[in-house]
Amino acid sequence: MAELIARLPRRLSLSPVQVLLALAALSVLAIVLFMTIRARGSWDFILPFRGRKVWGMLLTGYAVAVSTVLFQTITHNRILTPAIMGFDSLYQLVQTGLVFFLGGFAFATLDPRLRFGFDVIVMVGLATLLYRWLFSSTARSLHLLVLVGIVFGALFRSLSSLMQRLINPNDFAVLQDASFASFNAIDPTLLVVATVLIAGASLLLLPIFSRLDVLALGRETAISLGVDHQRTVSLLLAIIAVLVSVSTALVGPILFFGLLVANLAYVLIRDHRHALTLPAAVLLAIIALVGGQAILEHGFGYDTALAIIIEFAGGIVFLTFLLRAAAR
Repeated sequence: MAELIARLPRRLSLSPVQVLLALAALSVLAIVLFMTIRARGSWDFILPFRGRKVWGMLLTGYAVAVSTVLFQTITHNRILTPAIMGFDSLYQLVQTGLVFFLGGFAFATLDPRLRFGFDVIVMVGLATLLYRWLFSSTARSLHLLVLVGIVFGALFRSLSSLMQRLINPNDFAVLQDASFASFNAIDPTLLVVATVLIAGASLLLLPIFSRLDVLALGRETAISLGVDHQRTVSLLLAIIAVLVSVSTALVGPILFFGLLVANLAYVLIRDHRHALTLPAAVLLAIIALVGGQAILEHGFGYDTALAIIIEFAGGIVFLTFLLRAAAR
């Protein structure tokens, strides 16, 4: 998939700016089609109803794309993502723990704002502690990063599986419903809170945005060029933790989505500058979510879930990168 897309820009000789304009046009087209196709009935109902979905998809796409590109900049690796490092398993553990200790009925009737706040606080806290240890002043090898991600992911999944075996079938059904990403039942008040949190994290990113290109050159090079590596990485990790936590708590986990849009952005832009790759990844995420949801809703009548298709495509990209790296 990535190699096929890579041939297109070379044949058309598109500059990075032209690619961004084309992606922006496609994202606007996807939003317009989603909002208008098969729109029967009162616009007073259709526009707010579909608009909330688009709002949630825009927030999710932005948060996942930005956090993935930033995480890959820190790790200097285009395979690792926060989700692959065990973040989605942590979300699953939090949801399972709530159902196990509260019960399925109490979980289902729990105030969405309270549950959202609890999810965000727990995931931000644990992710910050984990990432700060992984990226401490002592250099950590890539193999250690992968190993720690696998170990923590396996630990979280094992604990979740243990609790799932102990709950009754009705509670398990409630848990299953909360374990898959969904854009169809987002609480409007959560959208406002999520927007504020994501905007706040983005504002924290602005003062250090110019350092990202230098940071991508490596720890020693960045330090020699005057970048406070430890402080910058710590701030970026906090921003990543907030972005991933908010997006996951809002709609649920999408394991390979960040990997998919980030690597397609690298292939299409063919430029190391974050001022180009970050917008490209965000626009690709919007096209994938809004366009894909429009096709599934209006073309296939909800016969499948968008998250399943994204996981399938992202999994193929992930395996492709692993096989290519092993062949070198």
